[in-house]
Parts: sequence; C-alpha cells; structure tokens
Amino acid sequence: MSEENLPERSAHDRGQVGLADEHPFADPGLPAHLPRRQDIDEKAAKSSERAVALLFTASMIATLGFIASFVVIPIDKIVYVWPLGHISALNFALGMTLGVSLFAIGAGAVHWARTLMDDTERPAERHPIEADPETRAQVMQDFGDGARESQLGRRKLIRNTLLGALTLVPLSGVMLLRDLGPLPEEKLRHTLWAKGKLLVNQNTNQPLRPEDVAVGSLTFAVPEGLEEDQEDFQEQIAKSALMIVRIEPEDIKDKRARDWAHQGILAYSKICTHVGCPISLYEQQTHHVLCPCHQSTFDLSDGARVIFGPAGHALPQLRISVNDEGYLEALGDFEEPVGPAFWERG
Repeated sequence: MSEENLPERSAHDRGQVGLADEHPFADPGLPAHLPRRQDIDEKAAKSSERAVALLFTASMIATLGFIASFVVIPIDKIVYVWPLGHISALNFALGMTLGVSLFAIGAGAVHWARTLMDDTERPAERHPIEADPETRAQVMQDFGDGARESQLGRRKLIRNTLLGALTLVPLSGVMLLRDLGPLPEEKLRHTLWAKGKLLVNQNTNQPLRPEDVAVGSLTFAVPEGLEEDQEDFQEQIAKSALMIVRIEPEDIKDKRARDWAHQGILAYSKICTHVGCPISLYEQQTHHVLCPCHQSTFDLSDGARVIFGPAGHALPQLRISVNDEGYLEALGDFEEPVGPAFWERG
C-alpha cells in the first residue's frame, strides 16, 4: 500500500518527541481590583482615620503609664494576678504598659495600611540586581507615589498622633536605664562612720582598745553595729572597711595624719582608690600597703599618699580617739569620699 494513502502520523507516532507549546497555560492575570468602602465613602475613611488615631493615642497613654509605674510603684510591692499568682507589681505594670504601647503602634499601622493606603496590586518584571538609571528613577517615582497614597499629608490626625506615639515610645527605653540601680544621690560621699562609733575588729567582732594594736601590725575594722546578716552589708562594708596600723609617732611624716591618729594608731580606708579592691598587703619596715589587683602602693606614714601604681589619690583617713571606756572610736565620717574614681563621677 502506498504511504500516501495512510493516515498522517504524528511526531510521537514516528518516535519523535514533540515540542510543547511555549505557554501551555494562559496567564490568568491579576484579579479585578475591588474598591474598599473607605475608597468610595469619605465617612468610612474618616472612621478608619479615627480608629488609627485612637490606637496611636492609646500607645501614648500606655507609654506615660510605663513612666508613671517606674515612679509610683514600689519595687518590693507584690500583688496577686490570676492566673499568674503573686508577682511583682512593678514588673507586671511595666510589662503590660510597654506591651500595650508597642502593640497599639503596630495595630494602628496595620489598620492604616489595610483601610486607607492604596491597595492596588502592581506586577513588576524581574530585573538584574544592579539598578539601571530607569530603575532608580522608577524607585523614586514609586516612593513619591507611596507617600501620596499614604495620605499622610491629608490625614493630619493620623500624622500627628503617629508622631506623638513614635516620640513618646523611646522614653520607655530611657526609663529602663533606671533599672541599673537607685540613684546614688549623696550616698557616695558618706559612710556608716560617725562621731562615737566604735572600731570593731572584723575578725573577732569585738571593740578595739589601743593595746590590741601592736606596732607594725595591721588590723581590719568595721563600724559598730554593722552585721553580716544585714541586707545592705556588702554595700556598707565596701565603703566603711578600715585598715588599722600602729606606727611609732616619730615615724609619721604627715602632720595631719599624726594629729588624726591616737598614739600612732592610724585608721585608713581599706578600699583602693583605683578600682575599689580591698587592700591587705602591709610591709612593716617601709609602712607601705600594696593593692593586690594592680599594685597601687600607698605610704601609710605619709598620709597614705600614692607612691606607685595607677591609683589617682591617697587613701582617706578616719580621725579616731579613745572614749571614756578605753575603746577606739571615730570622731566623725571620712573627710573625703572613699573608693575609686570618685572625682570622675563627680
């Protein structure tokens, strides 16, 4: 039979692979844009505007509540909140107010975008990573279009409340800095030492008499009444710890140091004026004390002045005497603040 009388065979029938159409499925395109109620009803748009402004205003009120909570609520106040149980009132108030403040800004921005900003979908062809001049021009144009479509200039109520919320919310972060600790006020300038306070041996917990301090010895003392079980013991000992040393009166070079001593017994702050390490190394022949941290060296026979190392100033001296019962006592507080870098702290 002649092949011309046979039915025509497809490429697949002849064992050949046919080429599929370049676009086998039709591009459905974007669905038709349906206007929102706010797009055609200015009354509805105004209602959305007020809702967004209300959320931004709520954020401002919550931020002010956050700040007020820091000032008003005591740090040790405990309240019962179901189902959390007994919790810190301050932590609960701070968490709730800060959460509401941030949520209200986010919710307001979302509601603004969904109801008032232009929601028309615009496809964009893919392009290389590098931007050509036409793309950059298009970006700037899109930015301008977006600014106009946001209606930020027209919707003044939204603009003003948004600016207010964004201005106030950073204050929450500023207030968190207060959690670094209480303000020092005058605490750095004063210690527990006062007129009539007995010098108590830190090791024996007994008041010191002049005969308890031998020439060449080094004794550590604390103020009368300071106990280790006190809540602020570490804070107070860090300012009030004393070194008691006895030097022959004729070996004391500094006149004020000799006048503030009692029979050659000198009382100096134990806290190094460099970074606050406790000083404990005493050299009897030279009357020098050495800070073990950074080797600042002080001459106790010469007003505890710095003779070596990074410390910036001498150890403060405590003026002492003996009471009617024969115990060593302070005649007041230190004349200058104790501890490190005070002058830099002001």
